[in-house]
Amino acid sequence: MTLQFLLTTLVVVIAPGTGVLYTLAVSLGQGRRPGFWAALGCTFGIVPHLAAATLGLAALLHTSALLFLAVKWAGVAYLLWLAWQSLHQGGALAVSEDRASEPGPRIAWRGALINILNPKLPVFFLALLPPFLSGDPATATAEMAALGAVFMGLTLAVFAGYAVMAAAARDRLLASARAMRWLNRSFAGLFAALAGRLALERAA
Repeated sequence: MTLQFLLTTLVVVIAPGTGVLYTLAVSLGQGRRPGFWAALGCTFGIVPHLAAATLGLAALLHTSALLFLAVKWAGVAYLLWLAWQSLHQGGALAVSEDRASEPGPRIAWRGALINILNPKLPVFFLALLPPFLSGDPATATAEMAALGAVFMGLTLAVFAGYAVMAAAARDRLLASARAMRWLNRSFAGLFAALAGRLALERAA
């Protein structure tokens, strides 16, 4: 495993995306512990795509237009639902002063679905991981699995860091009704924008 792989992975993981946005929304709305559950869920949502890339199943999703479209539109609908949950008072992602924490597994499951319903991830891993393999076919599967585990570990660590930072700012933001409205509208707009971007994705 090279330093180049670690740096590349770190850059990819730090970059804001749906998982980061979800972790921030949960942490700001419910606190640090729920934020950790969100980070955990987003991380484990990567597993099916890493498995697909490792076992060579990513090509099936990449070449099957029907399967790709089914996963894509399910993902679009889910992101739009998250946008609504950010705007709707009492919604799952709404930031409000009297918000109670949800059960951790429920938070984690929603986070996992964000990545599970992203049809571009298997192809992404198929492009990211192979250049860092040794080139020995006999160890390729084990190497892909090891690289995938490192990617997941860094994802969890970085997302947990986002959760800590967002939770630290939570009390200050909850003191302002205007700030909460701005946050909820911003999260809704960003989730809707990500849904629009996913809707434009193509299999090839």
